[in-house]
Amino acid sequence: MYARKDRKASRVKVRRRIRARLSGSPDRPRLAIHRTSKHIYAQAVDDESGQTLVTASSLETDFRARDASGGNVSAAKIVGQMIAERLRSRGVEGVVFDRGGFRYHGRVKALADSARESGLKF
Repeated sequence: MYARKDRKASRVKVRRRIRARLSGSPDRPRLAIHRTSKHIYAQAVDDESGQTLVTASSLETDFRARDASGGNVSAAKIVGQMIAERLRSRGVEGVVFDRGGFRYHGRVKALADSARESGLKF
């Protein structure tokens, strides 16, 4: 029980440190990632106005049509493609990547690589 609490607390600490340096703007929003054991979420945030521009997650019906599970690397790749397509349709080419305190490894890396391959620059 204590190990989980310490792990979460240390992730939140890292997340705060990252967020102190990153900020999204309308032309270059912050691509924020969150992952759980079963799902992965991505959202593009304009921090100047405090608004979320687009979102994508493994809970959506668009995702469910492509893949059955939301907690694996292939799911993260699909979510990365979805968020990139939605941002590009709004005319956004570049983002600031916010890994949310998670290590840049596995599903987080797969989502980022997939978004890059789909045309986002970061």
